[in-house]
Amino acid sequence: MAGGTWSTTEKSVLPGLYMNFQAAAASAIQPGSRGTVAVIVKSNWGPEREFVEIGSEAAIARTFSNEQTDGATAYDSLYLALLGGPQKLLAYRIADDTAAAASLTLKSGETNALRLTTKYTGSRGNTFRVAVQPNMTQENALELRLYEASKLLRTFVSESGDVASFVEMINADAENAWIQAEALAPESVLSQVSGVAFAGGASGNGELTNADYIAAQTALESTDFDVLALDFAADSALLQSFASFVKRLRAEGRGITLVVGGSAADDVSTNAPTLVSARSATLNHEGIVNVGTGVKLGSAVYSSAQTSAYVAGLIAGQRLNESTTYHATPFEDVTRRWTRSEQEHAVKNGVFLLFHDGRQVKTLRGINTLVAPASGQNNAWKKIRSVRVMDTISSDLQRTAEDSYIGKVNNTEEGRLALIGAMKEYLALLAQSGVIETGGFDVIQDPAYYGDAPITKPEADQVFLQWNVKLSDVMEQLFGTFYVQ
Repeated sequence: MAGGTWSTTEKSVLPGLYMNFQAAAASAIQPGSRGTVAVIVKSNWGPEREFVEIGSEAAIARTFSNEQTDGATAYDSLYLALLGGPQKLLAYRIADDTAAAASLTLKSGETNALRLTTKYTGSRGNTFRVAVQPNMTQENALELRLYEASKLLRTFVSESGDVASFVEMINADAENAWIQAEALAPESVLSQVSGVAFAGGASGNGELTNADYIAAQTALESTDFDVLALDFAADSALLQSFASFVKRLRAEGRGITLVVGGSAADDVSTNAPTLVSARSATLNHEGIVNVGTGVKLGSAVYSSAQTSAYVAGLIAGQRLNESTTYHATPFEDVTRRWTRSEQEHAVKNGVFLLFHDGRQVKTLRGINTLVAPASGQNNAWKKIRSVRVMDTISSDLQRTAEDSYIGKVNNTEEGRLALIGAMKEYLALLAQSGVIETGGFDVIQDPAYYGDAPITKPEADQVFLQWNVKLSDVMEQLFGTFYVQ
């Protein structure tokens, strides 16, 4: 999908819809199919270097594991993202080159007969055990039982007990999510064993480098998502790499948002306001959100980096006419309660905070890391809600233009008016839902290109439009005067 921003001196050669947002002419559009969160995670099990859709807490345990061992982060990160309420959650398991599947070789007498290998890499596979024993209901039949520790996962029964039949059953079983089989001596009959363990499984979490995370950007670029969260507190070099990645994709027309956080130690430091504000200052972009607070839920304590997955889910799951300001969360407390002056410092410096108001934990103000707006921007670009509205406009208008106008409608006055009419109807729907102000919008042919003294005359295949829209906002600051008589 071509698109993005454009300038009067450098126009793209690819067909597409190219939009510029100016502070005096911000545009908005109602949400389409947005609301997808992607989280990069580590795990001791599960699909590796590919995106997997996760729809529930049970799906996390089924796809990856509910064990946070061997450096795994998948369960906590994805659980927190689900708590935020995204429309769709994608998990991407990252691993280094040491990742390996566990395996076990079963014998027939002294001969290696059957090799079992776990379907995924990771140390979880080392907890699998196998028993081969007579089947109690069928004479001369053998059964192969697969256990995880003491839990029975699956039973495979062969009437003949030969290796070939076990291989066929194991590999053809649609409910078998754990192992695959290879025949080494197909005609042989398996010897009986009890509780022999798999070995050699490695998760690939111990030697991960920034380069491994940067390599994941290639996969992210070819996947549709709206909000991205990392599973740990990245150092400044990696943060800048992801910041550059986000800025580039946004310039190309993809309205993605990155949510990051810090370490548990930084979260509770007496110097936390300075540390967290410094992180926002280095990022300073409307497409990046910096979480400054860790949270507590039951006996679990999560760093702000882990909490970023929840914030990503919250951002993606909200309607366009909703705000992340003062949103009630499911958490019981924060790991550090910031003072009033520290909270004010955070808001001024582009930090997304959670706070305990004496009754519950809420988000403070729905802001991103943009502290110093660039040319053509104003304070609206500091608000998560405003940026989401503008991003959604760009995404939806590009899709509509590509589906119904580009290459299909003649670039005549009538054709341009038809396009303008459709866009006005779209904005009217936005006004009805409270995303923009009623009566405060218009779409016209850009007078700078179609007026009496145009900057330049458009080419025969070019259309220049101007959207004039006033974004609405939620109440965030209430000021009143109390008179006593």
